[in-house]
Amino acid sequence: MARLAALPHVRRVGLALLEGGGRRLRFTASDRDPAADVAWCHVDAYDDVPLNTAVRTGLPVVGSVVELAARYPEFAARQSEEHQAVAAVPIATGRDVVGGYVLYFDSTQVLDDEPAAGLVQQGRDLAASLREARRPHERPPAFAGPVPPEGALVAVHEVAGDRSSVAPARRFLEETLSGWGVDDDVVEASVVCLSELVTNAVIHAQGGCIVRAELHDDVLTVSVRDSGSAGAAHVTSIADPLQVHGRGLQLVEALTSRWAYEIDGDGAVVWFAQDLASPPTSAVSGTPTPR
Repeated sequence: MARLAALPHVRRVGLALLEGGGRRLRFTASDRDPAADVAWCHVDAYDDVPLNTAVRTGLPVVGSVVELAARYPEFAARQSEEHQAVAAVPIATGRDVVGGYVLYFDSTQVLDDEPAAGLVQQGRDLAASLREARRPHERPPAFAGPVPPEGALVAVHEVAGDRSSVAPARRFLEETLSGWGVDDDVVEASVVCLSELVTNAVIHAQGGCIVRAELHDDVLTVSVRDSGSAGAAHVTSIADPLQVHGRGLQLVEALTSRWAYEIDGDGAVVWFAQDLASPPTSAVSGTPTPR
């Protein structure tokens, strides 16, 4: 952020990362308390402001405050006199948008093709830095997830970043759930859903993924965490990163009790839950050793 703040005529920098399944942005700005650590807050990803438009479309939004007032009247009315122009730019690599940044200038700027291209490249560089920071060799060896409640059964399986790893992931879940005494129909549906999610992660994420299964109080929860660009895995091939669709996710919707996904600076987590009709018949207490 310091590099962006050093650009000519920039008075303020805002930085946002997609989070909460794309429904909110984790936001910080250069004018936050410098004595404290980076102060983040959450903002609604659907507020009608230039930054959200840049994140949604993957295209920069630039102009003077006067020019932007026609499209964003409330945003323009909130700007102080020292903010004369704004440039909102996606942080993205190709179509994989992980967030955005916004620059507030103290004078009107001529942001024609060359300057605008430079701002877009800044966004690409930021996205590349984020991606490099979360490469597998710098991440923990497994995604432990939240601390499981007492009495929960938990198993974790690490998936390598190639398609040949999908079949072992399926076997892991099938064997785990069968060992926990889960009904065969639920096992079959869960394995099908897991196969869809892991395949998406292996194809689109960098470095494979982590599968986590948890059984507690007659609820089975299976999650897949990838380490690729946020929004790339599981919800990829989407022009708008704030939307959710895709045949794989439609299948998950049809075969599970509920599901959701989270996108953050580390990648994406997709989980689904199955409400079991009755407790598993042969489950034992304790937590299986992660695989």
